[in-house]
Amino acid sequence: MSSPTLAPSPSDIPTPPPVAPAARFLSGSLMRHVVVMAGTGAIGLVAVFAVDLINLFYISLLGEKEIAAAVGFAGVIAFFHTSICIGMMIGMTACVARLVGGNQLAQARRMATHSLVIMAVATVVLGLGTVLFLPSLLATLGATGEVARLAQRYLTITLPSLPFLGFGMANSALLRSVGDARRSMVVTLAAAFVTACLDPLFIFAFGLGLDGAAIVSVISRTVMVGLGLHGVWRVHHLLGRFERAHFATDARALGAIAGPAVLTNLATPVGAAFVTHSVAQFGASAVAGQATVDRVTPVAFGLIYSLSGAVGPILSQNLGAKQFDRVRECLRTSLWFMLLAVGTAWLLLALLQGPLIRAFSLEGMAATMVHAFCSWVCASFFFAGALFVANAAFNNLGRPLWSTGFNWARATLGTIPFAMWGAQYGPVQVMAGQGAGLVIFGTLAMLAANRLTRGLGAGDARG
Repeated sequence: MSSPTLAPSPSDIPTPPPVAPAARFLSGSLMRHVVVMAGTGAIGLVAVFAVDLINLFYISLLGEKEIAAAVGFAGVIAFFHTSICIGMMIGMTACVARLVGGNQLAQARRMATHSLVIMAVATVVLGLGTVLFLPSLLATLGATGEVARLAQRYLTITLPSLPFLGFGMANSALLRSVGDARRSMVVTLAAAFVTACLDPLFIFAFGLGLDGAAIVSVISRTVMVGLGLHGVWRVHHLLGRFERAHFATDARALGAIAGPAVLTNLATPVGAAFVTHSVAQFGASAVAGQATVDRVTPVAFGLIYSLSGAVGPILSQNLGAKQFDRVRECLRTSLWFMLLAVGTAWLLLALLQGPLIRAFSLEGMAATMVHAFCSWVCASFFFAGALFVANAAFNNLGRPLWSTGFNWARATLGTIPFAMWGAQYGPVQVMAGQGAGLVIFGTLAMLAANRLTRGLGAGDARG
């Protein structure tokens, strides 16, 4: 008699491996990929900046220009932080997407984990450093008296939550690296939704004013972390073990792209800081106008701001698969998409400038600045879009230092001399000077990106 067959115990049954991240961009319409990634990425990125715009809107209802100006100065410093986080996101997306495209899934999970650790450490150090030098930073920007005191109070509340912002944005980047544009969008969109719902409650119902807006920012960043970590860890199983033996190697690989990308992104807030300093001499109304322009810009041109990060995974996956023709086609497709997006945003700003000025209770110089920006200064974003598309090519095709060079040239040579000239006449001329620099360096960057992609078949890109 044969012995009965024993049923295997649960421990004997092999656990199926988690679903592997898919390289989604190696086939299909590139225009569709660009539209989906840029569109959903823009919604997510706009949501990050919309938090500040919503705060400014509700604060403007208090009717005090000093508070609006304080938020403007605080926003310049926060722009530095956000730019650093976006630079880290670009590096994370490029590294993980290239590994996914090359079917190196174990390495992709390890890189994702190590990238989150690096982002957490970097934002903690950045937040502490900003707190230590906060009075000096505000004074350098031109904030004085009550405006400086209010800006410092606002930042003292929000700065400790900077690691939450960085961690949330990092998870959003990892979701984009595997092509999950929808979840990536939801992570940051939820933060804006929370802000829109809670701002009136904290600012007006609880009577906290500026402090209430700062507290809501902290809450919204916490929501980003929870949603993003769920998508990366529980849905896509994209996090592996922390491996000390490989950490230094992965950190160097990430730093090779993220380091130049951070330096590249810092150029924009440096230029913005100089513009704010130049505008500050014209009074609190001018600073309030500049603050409104600075917050409306990334919301109105969110599709353009998202291009560097959104196009990056498409370029990286096809580079990893050595599909160079699709890399070149992706660059051309991104340019056409940019032209359509900027033209649409310009038209909407021109048509809606009146309601916009009334919504933020702007008068005098502030209203004049917003009117000029919506009517004609914003046309310079055709060239800003060209620069962002070129940055995506540089960062993901092995030439990140080119991106750094072009952005810093635009932020210094293309901003400082023109802004100094404009400061002799008025704040509108300062904005116009900033736009002139975009025209010059956006054109040059696009020419360089075309040259880079033409040489891919000859092995010009470092894979």
